[in-house]
Amino acid sequence: MTLFGESGGARVTCHDHPAWKVVLPVAGPAWIGDVAAAGLIVPPQLAHTCATESGYVALFIDPWLLPSGLGLVRLAADTVRRLHAALGADGAGRHDLTAAFRELIAFTGPASALDTRVAHALRQAVHAEHGATVQAIAADVGLSASRLRTLVRESAGVPLARLRRWGRLRNAIAGLPGGNVATAAAAAGFADQSHLTRTARSLLGRTPLSLTSASAVTAPRGARHGR
Repeated sequence: MTLFGESGGARVTCHDHPAWKVVLPVAGPAWIGDVAAAGLIVPPQLAHTCATESGYVALFIDPWLLPSGLGLVRLAADTVRRLHAALGADGAGRHDLTAAFRELIAFTGPASALDTRVAHALRQAVHAEHGATVQAIAADVGLSASRLRTLVRESAGVPLARLRRWGRLRNAIAGLPGGNVATAAAAAGFADQSHLTRTARSLLGRTPLSLTSASAVTAPRGARHGR
C-alpha cells in the first residue's frame, strides 16, 4: 500500500490506475466526476476525474487486496475519520499504514486468498525495484509465462504488464519529493523523463513535476497488506 498526500486541494484529469484508490479529504468532499462524498473508494481500471477542496491523503492498494466486487464506494464522514485516526502520524510525520489497512478491511471485508504461486509472482513482478523478466518469474513458480499472465489477470483483474508499469511508477513517485524528475525516472527504470510523464498522466492524471512537493510513503513489502 502506498500513501500519497498534499496539504491543499487537488484536481486531476481523466485517468485509470490498476490499483484501488481510497481518497480521504481532511475537510470537505471528494469528487469523482459528478459524485461527491466525504471520502471515496475508487476501483481499479475505472476511467475517472477526481478532485478535493482540501488537503487529503490517498491510499493506493494492490487490486488483489480488496474484494473484487466492491466497485465505487462513497464513504461516510465517520468512516473517513476512523481511517484518518488509524493512519495517525508520529512526531516525524510517519503514518501507520498497517493500522489503516486493518481499519479499511473491517469496513470492506477481506479479499479472496491468492494462489501461492500467483502471490509469489506478484511480489517479484510488481514490488521488486528491478523486477526479473516475466519468463524468469514464471519459471520460478513452475508455470509458463502465458499461464502466469492468465492467472494474474484472473486473480487481480489487471494484466501483469500493467501492474509492472504501475510498480515502476510507484517507485518513481517515491523518489520525487524534493528530488529531480529525470533522476527519479531513470532510477525506476523508465526510458527517460518523457516516458515517466506519459505514464503518470495515464495512470494518475498528473505530471510528475506536479508531484514533487507532495508526500509519498510505501509500506514495507513484509507488511501484511503487501503480501
